[in-house]
Parts: sequence; structure tokens; C-alpha cells
Amino acid sequence: MTSATRTEKPRQSFWGLFNISFGFFGIQIGFALQNANMSRVFQTLGASMDALPALWIAAPLTGLIVQPIIGHLSDRTWNRLGRRRPYFLTGALFAAIALLLMPLSPGFGAPLLFAAGMLWVLDASLNISMEPFRAFVGDMLRTDQHSAGYSVQTAFIGAGAVVGSIFPWLLEQFGISNVAAPGMLPDTVRLSFWFGAAALVLAVLWTTLTTREYSPEEQAGFASAPAGIDTGEQVGALARKSYGGAALWIVAGVIVLFVVSALDLGKETLLLGALLAAYGILSAIAIALIRRGRTANMLSSIVGDFAGMPDVMKRLALAQFFSWSALFIMWINTTPVVTQYVFGSTDPASAAYNEGANWVNVLFTLYNGVAAVAALTLLPWMSRRFGQVMTHMICLLLGSAGFLAFFLIRDAGVLLLAEIGIGIAWASILAMPYAILASNLPQAKLGIYMGLFNIFIVVPQLLVATVMGTIMNTLFPGEPIWTMLFAAGALGVAALSMLRVKSAVPGDGGNRHPHAA
Repeated sequence: MTSATRTEKPRQSFWGLFNISFGFFGIQIGFALQNANMSRVFQTLGASMDALPALWIAAPLTGLIVQPIIGHLSDRTWNRLGRRRPYFLTGALFAAIALLLMPLSPGFGAPLLFAAGMLWVLDASLNISMEPFRAFVGDMLRTDQHSAGYSVQTAFIGAGAVVGSIFPWLLEQFGISNVAAPGMLPDTVRLSFWFGAAALVLAVLWTTLTTREYSPEEQAGFASAPAGIDTGEQVGALARKSYGGAALWIVAGVIVLFVVSALDLGKETLLLGALLAAYGILSAIAIALIRRGRTANMLSSIVGDFAGMPDVMKRLALAQFFSWSALFIMWINTTPVVTQYVFGSTDPASAAYNEGANWVNVLFTLYNGVAAVAALTLLPWMSRRFGQVMTHMICLLLGSAGFLAFFLIRDAGVLLLAEIGIGIAWASILAMPYAILASNLPQAKLGIYMGLFNIFIVVPQLLVATVMGTIMNTLFPGEPIWTMLFAAGALGVAALSMLRVKSAVPGDGGNRHPHAA
């Protein structure tokens, strides 16, 4: 089909946008329950404050492995369920199983180990569902609806996070016990996880049953989509690479491993060295396969696409790196910070600690609620007025101010104000980078590029999970409040890095797409 006969994708109505993204409502309920409660679960089962980052490693590590693979596979899948839907439906079912089993951890012989294992299963399954949803919006929408599509998706993310975060607190208001014997999880937590399992499956089923994906032939016929996946450029670039680069990654990993052992740093930091060395080894294997003529393999394709990322994606990487560093600091440390500094308790069995932990659910509910509203109102207006890049920069600065308030304020009620800035930043982090990418990436490779973009979300989380504990133990032992200052600084750097993105998207100055939201 020639470009002259290609047509634009049909414009989606509000209900079309609704159906495309409603499944994310359930996925985010699962993420919200994980983010707001897993530190509480781990501490209840006997984990120390210092051990929390290592236990949380599961979340970013599974995303690092799963998302590029699922992105690669979903770009090449077509069956009766479609292209992306088989993956987010399968992921939802396995995530529901993990949510059902997680509250039963105290009944197993090694409860902390079992809970950590279930976190791995839960996060891997949620990533299997989430990654195709990012590409699904780009698949289904025309370019001038990308901002609207990702804003609606962000609204559902915020709404799902509100439901998942507030549910333990709501159950307590209805008389469900929020306190349990030492080593046992309160009924509020158990019932919340079981509710989340049901909501997740039902929401994803809704999107699966109410949407019809475009076939590969239909996608090839749309004016904004390339006719197929052209791997020649990436394959050629990879074949021309020397093994020296791969060797450098391996050497860097070995150096990290040696330094960690020599300085007796936290053992979880060994993971960083292992990942660097592993990437070097995989790169060498990918180059060897390409040089032997084996171009149709997943490893070489993923490594080649990573090496050949578009310029705008490379520039967005820095903003993503620091944005998600701040977010992961928040998810790990908000419960310890609020319970210790605002409610005055570090004992997970005490009423004060559990009151503070439930207040964290309220705080998380607020920032997610703000994100849902901002995604449908503030972000569309700002992106029309200032452009997507500057909108993201402003929102990140508001989030930085919110984290700074956590470092300075000791009043539970006033912390609600800090969550407004964090919520606006969260809305932008979930919408603006993906809208920018979806408008500047080849549609036929949207899955793999969205999966690879997740690397710049996962790597900072791994760094926080492995290095932050060592830094805190060295500089501020027993004082988690300082993590909030780190988070404020990270979002500030992310905001400034958007200036580099703006130079790569010169037409993004506001009032560019009148129908963008």
C-alpha cells in the first residue's frame, strides 16, 4: 500500500479512550497496594529498616528484565486476542494470584522470604500487564490524540492508586481491625490485597472485551505508521560494533564487585556490579550472533534497538532517571519517615506506628487523586499553553518542592499540602514522556521502545535499592528523613534536564496540537 492511499486512524471518542485505558485502573490498584504496604508487610514480618531497600530490589529488577522482552514479543504477536491484549491479560491473572497469596505469608515457615518471593511474582506480573498498555495507547490512537490518550491513562492510574492506597484506611473506618499480634498482618491489609486481586482482573477483562486491536495489515495502512519493522539499520550498527565496548562493561562490573567487597559495602550493592557485567556479556553474545548471520533473534534485536534509540528518547532518559530515583525513595521511605518523625514510633506492633502507616495510605491517596484530576485538567491546559516539554519541567519542580516539605514539616495535616505538588509531578511523569515518545517513535517498534524506555525507570530504582541504604547507614544512621532531601534534589535535576529535551523537540512550544487533550 502506497503512502498516497494510506488513511489516518479513526478518531477515538471519550468512551473509546475510556475502554482503551480502563485496564490500567486495575493494574494501578495492584501497584498502589504494593507501594503503600510492602514496607509495612516486611517490617511486620521482622525486616529491619536497613533491610528494606534490598527487599525492594525485586520491583525494579523484574521490570528491567520483563519489559524489554514483553515489548519485543508484543510487537511481533498477532492472534485471536490481538497484539497487546494477550500479555496484559496473562499478567493480570498471575498478579491476582500473588495478591491472594501475599497476606498468607505469616503462615509459611519463612514468612519474610515468602513475602519477598511473592513481591517478585507480583511485580513481574504487573510489568507484563503494564508494558503492553503503554504501547496499546500508541497503537490505537492517532498522533493528535496521544496527549489525550496518555492523560486518560494517567487519570486511571491515579484513580486506581487512590482506591488501592485508601482501602486499608477505609476498612478501619468500618471497624476492621488495623492492629494484629506481632508478626501477623492486620485484617485491613489482608482484605485490601484480596480486594485488589479481584479489581485487577475485572478491570483488565473490561479492556480486553471492549476493544478491538488493529491488525498488522491495518496498522501498515495508516498514514502515521511504517509498513513493518525495519531491523536492518540496527542490525548493521550492531554488527559494526567491536567487542571492546562489551569488555568495558564487564570490566566495570568486576571493578564494582571488587570495591564492594574491599570496602565491605552493603551486599545488595553487588547486584550493580553483576548487572554491569551481565550487560557486557549479553552485548558480546548479541554482536557474535549478528556477525554469524543470525539476525532473527530476540537478544540481538533488543540490544540493537537499545543501541539505536532515537535522539529524543536518549535525552528523556536523564529526566526519567532522576524522576524515578525520587519516586522510589518516596515509596520505600515514606512509611518509616512518617511513623518515626510525625507519629513518633518505630515499633510496627504499636498503635502509633500503625496509625502512621495508615496515614501514609491517606497521603498516597491524595497525591494519586491529585494526579488523576491534574491529568484531565491541568496537564492538557499546560501542554497547549507551554508545550509538553515545559509542562513536564514545571510539574517536576512542583514535585521537588513537595519532597522538600517532607524534609521540613512535622505536622501530619500540613503534609497533605506537600502531596499536591508531588501529585502534579506524578501525573506529568506518567503522561508527558510517553506522549512525547509516542509522537516521535515508529509505531511498529512502539512496544520494544516503550520497554527499553523502562530501563531508565528501573536502573535508578536499582541504584536507590542498593546504594541508598549504604549512604544512609554511613552518613545518617537511623535518620530516614534525609532521604526526602535526596528526593527533592533528584526531581530538581530531572526538571533541569528537560531543557536538553526541548532542544530536540523544537516544535513543542505550546498551541501545537489543538486537539491534543
